[in-house]
Amino acid sequence: MRPTDVLPHREPFLFVSEIVSVAPGRSASGRWHLTGDEDFFTGHFPGRPTLPGVLMLESLAQLGGVAVLTDERYSGKLPLFGGVDRARFRRQVVPGETLELEVTLGRLSARAGSGHGRAHVGGETACEADLLFVLADHGAVS
Repeated sequence: MRPTDVLPHREPFLFVSEIVSVAPGRSASGRWHLTGDEDFFTGHFPGRPTLPGVLMLESLAQLGGVAVLTDERYSGKLPLFGGVDRARFRRQVVPGETLELEVTLGRLSARAGSGHGRAHVGGETACEADLLFVLADHGAVS
């Protein structure tokens, strides 16, 4: 399964390169391969390109979206960020590295849910956070 088979996101705002595993409605793991050609590295930061922390959070949220959207109960829905709690950034991520992503969902209802995400490189945590989301009808967003 490719990320674009499940997610509505497309380049340049797709931050999951590959889906490794999915337990629908429960968890997902995946990867984001950073080539160094991504536009944001040019300005963040010149001479010392570093993946912005907010994009690590977005990649975790997108992977969480895979776990939600593969559950048939949420077909036709669009998970939208509702909040982030306890976000911690522990390691810089640079061009050429692969960000390993893991998301475990917590509470899920017809209208909202939560999860915990962790991003790491070579087993070393780069970012982790609790993610909150709301479920909108896919056609309701313009």
